[in-house]
Amino acid sequence: MTAAPSAERASHDAATPSSPLSALWKRQLPHYPSNGRRYLYLGVTVLATIILYYELYIQGAVATQVITAFGMSFMQFVYVSVIGNFVGAFGSLGAGLADRWGRANLVVVGLFITAAIVLFALPHAGSAVVYTFWFAVLSIVEGVMLVATPALIRDFSPQLGRASAMAFWTMGPVLGSLAVTMITSSTLGVLPSWQTQFYLCGIIGLVVAVIAAFTLRELSPALRDQLMVSLRDRAVLEARARNLDETKLHRNTWRQMLRLDIIGAAIAVSLFLVFYYIAVGFLVVYFASIFGYSESQANSLANWYWIANAVGILLAGVISDKLLVRKPFMLVGAIGSIVTLSIFAMRSTDLSTSYDTFRILFIVTAFFAGVAFCGWIASFTETVERHNPAATATGLAVYGWIIRTTITITLIAFGFALPATTTLMDKGTRVAEIAAVIAPETLAELAANPADKEAAAAAIDDLMTVPDPKTGQPLASTVEEATEELTYFGENAAEVTQAAKDSPGQWQRWWWISVLCQVVFIPFIFVMNGRWRPSRARRDVEAHEAAMDIERKALEEEEAAKSSGNTND
Repeated sequence: MTAAPSAERASHDAATPSSPLSALWKRQLPHYPSNGRRYLYLGVTVLATIILYYELYIQGAVATQVITAFGMSFMQFVYVSVIGNFVGAFGSLGAGLADRWGRANLVVVGLFITAAIVLFALPHAGSAVVYTFWFAVLSIVEGVMLVATPALIRDFSPQLGRASAMAFWTMGPVLGSLAVTMITSSTLGVLPSWQTQFYLCGIIGLVVAVIAAFTLRELSPALRDQLMVSLRDRAVLEARARNLDETKLHRNTWRQMLRLDIIGAAIAVSLFLVFYYIAVGFLVVYFASIFGYSESQANSLANWYWIANAVGILLAGVISDKLLVRKPFMLVGAIGSIVTLSIFAMRSTDLSTSYDTFRILFIVTAFFAGVAFCGWIASFTETVERHNPAATATGLAVYGWIIRTTITITLIAFGFALPATTTLMDKGTRVAEIAAVIAPETLAELAANPADKEAAAAAIDDLMTVPDPKTGQPLASTVEEATEELTYFGENAAEVTQAAKDSPGQWQRWWWISVLCQVVFIPFIFVMNGRWRPSRARRDVEAHEAAMDIERKALEEEEAAKSSGNTND
C-alpha cells in the first residue's frame, strides 16, 4: 500500500521550500517521501559521510610529511589523533540532541565547517600546536556527524531494508579511506606538497556541502519517532503522528539507553575495530618503517583493504535484508576476520613476505570485517528501536562517545606499545641519510672505535663531498655542520639499529592485541536484537503485517465514514 497522492504532493511541497532562505534551514518533511526522493536523501547522506571521512583521514596518508613539516616526534603525531578522538567523543554526546533538534542541519553546517578547516586551517597551520587545535575542532564536528548521519539513514530506512541502507552509510568511512589512498597514491608524486592534498580534499568538501545545503531533508519528529518495519506502514504511522505525544517519548531517553545491549554492544564493536583504527592512521608508517615501502606503495596496498571491505559490507547488507537476520553475519564475519588477521600477525615479522601475500590477507580480512560490521550496525539501530524509536540519536550518541573514547585509549596504548617505532620515526631517517653518504668501511671503523680520528676525518669529508641520494647535495657545507651530523650519528646510530630489530616484534604484538579485541566482540552478539533463523524472522514480519493490516483497515473505514459524512452534508 502506498501513500495517498495528496500525501505525496504534501511531501513534495514540504521538500520544496517557499524561498531560497528557508531552503537553508527548514528541512522537515510532514510526510514520508516518495522512493525517488527517499533515495536522494539517503544518497546525499552517504556522500556527506564519505567526504567527512576523506577529510578526517587525509592526514594519515601524508603522515611522514606532516611529522617532518611541523617537527613533530612520532608520539606527538599520535597524540594529535588522541586529542582529536577525545574531544570528538563529546561531540558525539552533544549530537544526542539531534532527536530534538533534527539531523539535517547538523550535517549541512558540519560539512561547511570541516571543508573550511581542511582547505584553509590545517595546511596553513604555523606550528604543531595550531595544527593540533584545528584537527581537534575537525574531530568535534566529525563526532556530531557520526551521530547525525546514521540517524538520518535510519529515519528513511524501514527495518526490512535497514541492513542495505546502513551498509551504504558504513561505506562512508570505507570509501572515505579509499578516496584518501587512491587519490594520494596517484598524486603524491605529481602534486607539489602535502598541503596540496588538503587543498584538493577541502575543495571537494565544499562542493558536497553546497549540494547537501540545497537537497538534504529529514522527517518531522512525529514521523521519525516511530518504528517503521516496512514501507507499507507509512499510512498508519502518518495517522498515528497526528496524536503522538513527543514530550512523553523523549522523557528519560538517556536513561533508557544505559543498558547492556546498548553499552556492551558499543564497547564490543569498538574493540572489534581496533585494527581498523590503526590501519587508517598508521598503515603507511608500519610498511614504511618495517618493509621500506614508499607512501605511494603503502597507500596502494591499503586500497585493496578498503575495496574488499566495501564489497563485504554491501553483500552483507543485501543478503541480510533478504534473509531478515543480522546475527549470523556478525558471527561469520567475526570468525573470518579473526582467522585471517591471525595469519597476518604471524607473517608481520617475516621480511620475506611479499606484497601479493599482504594484499590477499588484507582482502580477506577486510571482507569479513565488513560483513560483521554491517550486521552489527543494522542490529544496533534495531536494538535501540526496541527500547525507544524516538531515542535513535541518543543511542547513536552513546555509541559515538564509546567508540571515540575507545579510539583515544587505543591510541595512547599504541604509542606506549611501540617505542621502537617512535625511535625509527624520530631519528631513523636522519641516521639513514648520514649512513648513506659515509663510506661503509669508514662506518665500520667508527663502529669498532668511535674515537678513531682518521675515520672521523674521512666521515666528515664524505659528509661535505658525497651527494645525498635524495637531494643530490651534500648533507653539510662546512666542517662544523659535518661534525654536528657525525656527532648526531654517533649518539643515535646504536639506538636506531636496536629499534630496527625491536620494531617488527612490537608491531606483531599489537596485531595480536587486535585479534584478541575481535574475539571479545563475539559474546555480545547474543545480547543484541534480532533472530538467528530466517524462518523465525519471517514469522515476526508476518505477525507485524497482520497487526498493521488491522490498523490500515480501520483507517480506511474511518476515511470512508468521513467521506460519507461530507457527502451527506
